[in-house]
Amino acid sequence: MRFTPSPQQRQFASSLHDLLGTSALDAARAWGRGDPAPGLALWRKLAGLGLFELALEDGGEGGPADLVVAFEELGRHAMPGPLIETAVAPLLLGEAPPGIVSIAAPLALDADIADLVLVIDGEFVHSAQPGALCESIDPARRLFEVVPTQRLRPASTQAYDLAALLCAAQLLGAGRALLELTVEHAKQRIQFGRPIGSFQAVKHRLAEVLIGLEFARPLLHAAAITLAPQDISAAKVRCGDAAQAAARAALQIHGAIAYTREYRASLWLAKTTALASAWGTRAHHIDRVLAAL
Repeated sequence: MRFTPSPQQRQFASSLHDLLGTSALDAARAWGRGDPAPGLALWRKLAGLGLFELALEDGGEGGPADLVVAFEELGRHAMPGPLIETAVAPLLLGEAPPGIVSIAAPLALDADIADLVLVIDGEFVHSAQPGALCESIDPARRLFEVVPTQRLRPASTQAYDLAALLCAAQLLGAGRALLELTVEHAKQRIQFGRPIGSFQAVKHRLAEVLIGLEFARPLLHAAAITLAPQDISAAKVRCGDAAQAAARAALQIHGAIAYTREYRASLWLAKTTALASAWGTRAHHIDRVLAAL
């Protein structure tokens, strides 16, 4: 069993990295200001790669395993929008999604720009219409109440697990981005005549963050292969913990500048906080792991 990306998957991640570049950060800022146009342009490119149809493929080297690689890169670039929801939609619809899909869990992400809004009511999937806009900790994650309109089909129990898995991958990518940004800052910030990255306390803190992220990755890739609920929950907990540790280190090493919306770190700080409780809280996923033991 393979717990690391294959050479083909690394090439896939590299292609996504080049595609997103700095455009995704600009798109995230614009998305938070209510201008989805730059983000939608990137969405069309991602859809052209077949990213949102991968859930229909078999497991192993494809399907969820490829999606995990992609979503780690999407998290690393702070790509906005209902990415997870659109990626898992094929499991609920039985076919490729008709554009951007939002799923109420219980609030629907960016429902106002989605081509289709879904809500799971008991054992069935319903279409829905967006309702009132709710406050979100992340400006680039606009949450809406929804009103069910029509029953579509029975719900798939696999959709929730895949969503939690992809959320874990996004958290891991966000943690990587925060670590990279903090290392860059530590090399440039001068204190007492030396870069702060040369101080042992800062080195140790950054090393701890790196270890946490690297230890989370095998759990994530193993869960993408087994798709066992307890493995997915373990990956969600570990990736969430690692990302939040990266966020705390970024705040402490950057200082007050990290709190400002103008600085890049704020994009990942807000997203990490929001994703940590999305698709199941830490306590919920710990309970699932304990129940399986």
